[in-house]
Amino acid sequence: MRTLLRLKRNHLLLLSPLSFFLILLAKKSSFFAEHINALGVYKWLSQFISLITGMLPISLAETFLMILPVILAAILIRFIVKLIKDKHNRKTNAVKGIINVMCALSVILFSFTIMGGLNYYRYPFSYYSNLEIENYTVEELYDLTMHLAKQANELRSRVPKVDENDVFDLSMSNYELAKEANKAMRKLSKEYPVLGGRYGSPKPVLLSRLMSHTEITGIFVPFTMEANVNVDISDYAIPYTMLHEMAHQRGFMREDEANYIAYLAGASSDNVELQYSSTMMALISSGNELYMKNQELYFEVRDIYSDGIVKDIRANSEYWARYKDTVVSTVSNKINDTYLKANAQTDGVQSYNRMVELLLAKYKAEQTKNQ
Repeated sequence: MRTLLRLKRNHLLLLSPLSFFLILLAKKSSFFAEHINALGVYKWLSQFISLITGMLPISLAETFLMILPVILAAILIRFIVKLIKDKHNRKTNAVKGIINVMCALSVILFSFTIMGGLNYYRYPFSYYSNLEIENYTVEELYDLTMHLAKQANELRSRVPKVDENDVFDLSMSNYELAKEANKAMRKLSKEYPVLGGRYGSPKPVLLSRLMSHTEITGIFVPFTMEANVNVDISDYAIPYTMLHEMAHQRGFMREDEANYIAYLAGASSDNVELQYSSTMMALISSGNELYMKNQELYFEVRDIYSDGIVKDIRANSEYWARYKDTVVSTVSNKINDTYLKANAQTDGVQSYNRMVELLLAKYKAEQTKNQ
């Protein structure tokens, strides 16, 4: 037993309490979370990792996830064989195995804390955009939604490509689209320097169809700093999803803020497909909120949707109907909800919809400026 206590790897166990201490410190001090971590340690570490993983054309995280079951099975088999063969040291080997697992979990927890977890407690993006989040009226929400609907109609009329059913169809490959998304984020960073720096290219997920069963459109993996995107979803949602996951790369982990940054990047892009994608997703978010507040006003906005927008939304609904309310999607949503609540987003998956508050703050600021 003394030999086990002297194992050098045991020092890794200290990473767990250190992780909890750092999270507690970030909760108590947003200055620490922002200036020491987000703009300091995280900024340089994330860009260094992105530099390496960005060289790969495929997702390193997805590749590792594919081979992980094989790795775990091999480790487990080796452990069991060792217990069977070495009868005299069976107890020692069992304890050593438990220590190894605990050390691995400590490293994973600490890595997540440094490369993502602390950023949930950083300054809100509204601090950098000088937006004042206020309570809003249904009329203000209606005005915003109507404004977005008119913009979406105009942009839909200019998209370069549709399919045989007149549904929006991306004119670019996924890799060309990733370059456009990178350009959009770099352009936005000129207005918001906090978004500046190197971005790793968004990675199309090879098993995107399988990913759809979980109802997940994209996922940022902090361990590899990769923005992984489900490219089997409706084409109009793909550019926005890329931008959303790239916003996480810059350390804005809250879902509503990543949504808002994605909207800003797409709307200010020079590419009409990115503009349409971001405007559509903003319209859907504000429209959903308006529907819950006042269905009559919602249908007033809905009535002005162009035929193209109606077809895009219908195709999207038909796509997701195949995966809705399945065991896999229900479990996935529950896991995501629990994860978000554990990371300072008390409303869980509903936090995605809080982008509407930021959209309204921006819209009201623009209206005041134009008066």
